[in-house]
Formats: sequence, structure tokens, C-alpha cells
Amino acid sequence: MTVQSRQYAQSFLVTTEMPCPYLPGRMERKLVTDLSGPGGSDAYEVMSRAGFRRSHSIAYRPACSACHACVPIRVVASAYRAGRSLARNERDNGDLTIALVPPRRTVEHFSLFSRYLNDRHGDGEMVGMSAAEYGAMIEDSPLDTCLMECRTPEGRLVACCLTDRTRDGLSAVYSFFDPDLTWRGLGNFVITRMIRRAQAENLPYVYLGYWIESSRKMSYKTRFRPAEILGPQGWIPFRPRA
Repeated sequence: MTVQSRQYAQSFLVTTEMPCPYLPGRMERKLVTDLSGPGGSDAYEVMSRAGFRRSHSIAYRPACSACHACVPIRVVASAYRAGRSLARNERDNGDLTIALVPPRRTVEHFSLFSRYLNDRHGDGEMVGMSAAEYGAMIEDSPLDTCLMECRTPEGRLVACCLTDRTRDGLSAVYSFFDPDLTWRGLGNFVITRMIRRAQAENLPYVYLGYWIESSRKMSYKTRFRPAEILGPQGWIPFRPRA
């Protein structure tokens, strides 16, 4: 399939079916397109609003034949108000310094990334990634991409988030953090800082990827409100079931 992106043509392919990493017993396939050619970054501005995500120079979205469990979700940053728990989380991490750095592989980043994967996703497909593979994940981007770093007052790196910037918001591509500091709730804090950054830049949204209602691992994404999910009628307000 090929569609036009301004003066450029964007071609799409459907992958072969593979076991779903989120829902046991199900198969997944994806609609993918290469962003590295001319017009790729402009095309992604449209595709991100249609539920596509980025990995390396590839944009993708689920194209499963009999499953629609993966739902794109985004936070309305311009209207975000932290609830009691998230406000406390932000205060608890008030000693951390935040910096935006170029997406470059470093030994320090890769060490934290490896520790996080081994502790939190020991059975995942990314475990065992080499430093070169990690570097490609971080550095191979045709978009406006950076790494958000969180450090203690002593300079210790405790969290990172690979972040894309589009015209209407920020997109959390991948985050990782110190698995030993569970009391800090760093996963939540990283998203809060992205929302604060979007507010400072007058960007309306923070894109959090896909949410699966039945997946406990993804339940954190609905804590940040107001949020919107993408359905057949477009983006609509997220309303939790009673």
C-alpha cells in the first residue's frame, strides 16, 4: 500500500504474524513504514495522530486481524492536573535534576538500561540487547529526538526517557530507570516530567503509546488525566469503567 505525504509517497507493509508479547495465546502483526526517506518526518506528524509509534526509523501500528486490544492513548497536557498520589510522587522526587541530552549511546546509559531490563522485563524480547543494538535504538531516529535524564544531587543517573518531539506534543518512545529505587516511583515521575515539559513548550499532548485494558503492566498509563484514546470516531476522552 502506498499513500502520498505532501510531495512524497509513503509505502506501507504488513508484517507476518508473531506471538503477541502482551496477551498470551494471541498473534500480532503490524503495519509498518520506513521514515528514513524524504518526507518521512513530515509523514510521521500525521501518522502519530493516527496511532502510529516509532522504533528506530520505522513507524508502526497494530494490524491484528481479530484483535483490537491495543488502544493508542495520550495525555492532554494542557489540562493536566496531578491527583494526590502523583503530586506526592512529584514532591518525593523534587531533589532530582532533569536534563535533555542528545540521543547518544553511553556506557552509563546502557548500564542502567540493562539493569532495568533484567529486573523488570527478564522474559521480554529485548533482554540481552548488545551495546550496539542499544545504540541503534537510541540513535537511529529521523525525528527531533532527545534523551531526558534524571539525576540525584550527587549526579547519579536514575532514569532516562527516549523522547520524540512533534508539532502537537511529546512522545515517550522508551523509558528505563533504576529498579532498586522503587520508593521513588520513577516510571510515574518520568511521565510527569514529560507533561511538565509539554506544558512549558505549549504542546497540547504527551503520547504514551498503546494501552491494553487487560494488561496490568499498562495500567499506569491511565493514571495521567485527562487522557484521550483513539477509536473509530477519532480521539475521544478516556473514561474508566465503573
